[in-house]
Amino acid sequence: MENNSVQPAPTPGRLSGLLGCALLREVLCSSRAWVPSLLVRPCLGGPSWTRERTLVAVKPDGVQLRLVGDVIRRFERKGFKLVGMKMLQAPENVLAEHYHDLRRKPFYPALISYLSSGPGVAMVWEGPNVVCTSRAMIGHTDSAEAAPGTIRGDFSFHISRNIIHASDSVEGAQREIQRWFQSNEPVGWADEGHRSSLYTA
Repeated sequence: MENNSVQPAPTPGRLSGLLGCALLREVLCSSRAWVPSLLVRPCLGGPSWTRERTLVAVKPDGVQLRLVGDVIRRFERKGFKLVGMKMLQAPENVLAEHYHDLRRKPFYPALISYLSSGPGVAMVWEGPNVVCTSRAMIGHTDSAEAAPGTIRGDFSFHISRNIIHASDSVEGAQREIQRWFQSNEPVGWADEGHRSSLYTA
């Protein structure tokens, strides 16, 4: 039997729903290169979906707030592999090298004094696109602008006490790992069966 029912004209609400579905389908199914850029801020260095290593360091305020375990949990649940970790009270000369670009800033002396005032935890994480993804996970430097769900958005209360550091580029990560770890300290280990192995070329 022929169906002669008239379909209702799309209302603004229905139209936006249809457009939303179409956009979601485009995001999920499209192979266009712009899709990942909707999710994380672009970082410098390294092709997309390559296996990388990055330095992540919980600063003294993060240690004092007992957040080391939470940071590790978030990175492990994301599928990244911990290949290096140490607790240390950072020497001022290492901090001076690490923050060399900020040496002319008025807050630089207070920054070095604070970061050398107590122990921090330096880690090396490995995985596909770990540099860009870790930057998205930790959030904006200023806690007032850090999104909820990021480490800084959830735990930081001031720009000078922002919990955590992560390398901002593949090249920067290589330099920072060499600065904070001896060449034999990061340990490569097999993670067969783990979901991160799905991305291994």
